[in-house]
Amino acid sequence: MAQLTIRNLEKVYSGTVKALHGINLDVKDGEFMVLVGPSGCAKSTTLRMIAGLETVSGGHITIGERVVNNLPPGDRGIAMVFQNYALYPHMKVRKNLSFGLKLAGENKEEIAKRVAEVAEVLEIEPLLDRLPKQLSGGQAQRVALGRALIKKPEVFLFDEPLSNLDAKLRASMRVRITDLHRRLKEQGQSSTVVYVTHDQVEAMTMGDRICVMKDGRIMQVDDPETLYARPANAFVAGFIGMPEMNLVNATLSQGESGPVVTFGDQSIQFGDNLAGRLEAGTAGDVTFGVRPQHFRLAEAGEHALVAKVSKADFLGHEVDVHISIGGQRFTIVLPVEDFRKANVDGAIRIRPEEERVFIFDRTSGLNVSLA
Repeated sequence: MAQLTIRNLEKVYSGTVKALHGINLDVKDGEFMVLVGPSGCAKSTTLRMIAGLETVSGGHITIGERVVNNLPPGDRGIAMVFQNYALYPHMKVRKNLSFGLKLAGENKEEIAKRVAEVAEVLEIEPLLDRLPKQLSGGQAQRVALGRALIKKPEVFLFDEPLSNLDAKLRASMRVRITDLHRRLKEQGQSSTVVYVTHDQVEAMTMGDRICVMKDGRIMQVDDPETLYARPANAFVAGFIGMPEMNLVNATLSQGESGPVVTFGDQSIQFGDNLAGRLEAGTAGDVTFGVRPQHFRLAEAGEHALVAKVSKADFLGHEVDVHISIGGQRFTIVLPVEDFRKANVDGAIRIRPEEERVFIFDRTSGLNVSLA
């Protein structure tokens, strides 16, 4: 079993600065869990506490059946891959891979066997006799991954391992890492992963589940589809998705046929779908949320919002359109041809898709349209 359990975990610096506020998290055996959030949200601090590189101020961490709070890193059954690779510059790749096993007292035959296995899995056999300075960024990252894999740990810990790579190589390494995780599971090997990143694209494409963090607190833990479709609060809604969700101040009232959302001097009437999702009594000042992809052009004669176009970014098959409605700024995504046809005198008529809009409490940020 390589289940990871975190209970009431706290981190306090200098006796007064609280970086982590009693978080609770369960990572299942064999799960790929991603910790994601902006800089300073304590995701790397959490990972370092799991690894034993930071002391625990409160709460406990359990790996398998053992509470590991007071165990040194080498006794926790973990392997960590860092952002900077941390390869020994004077050792060739073969020795970088085998060094930890040699220190652990493994015999030469077993070491040679496991080096060969890892090199084959990661396709680095031609690199075994090179020094780290002779490797590209992607090659060095695969060696760092191999050094973790060769230990056969209970839990793999990744601390922003792809942030130093270019965009194309990052995409390639995402596929390699997730494919490796799948293969380890199929082979019956322990493959529990905790992966830290600030990149929500990495999080969405790699994680079985994602833990979204802010200011040392967990905002939501869910699978990627649920985070995108049912964000628990405005922070998660704005952090997950590209381009980011439109979150604007609005007023909610009850019209004759359903909820009415007002932006300055413009209003839009919604119907049963939104009415059925709203918490009872929701009205007044709210935060209105809708993703850029979830607008459509209004049909002739249909009640619509009239948007003033301020800028259009052409991206090939689609265009990001920056608009204002009732003094509020929005971004919407439209097919290029639709935008060209609809943009008349710098204005377009649009309507948000009712089943895809959200209402958030202005004060707490909680999503009050999930009922």
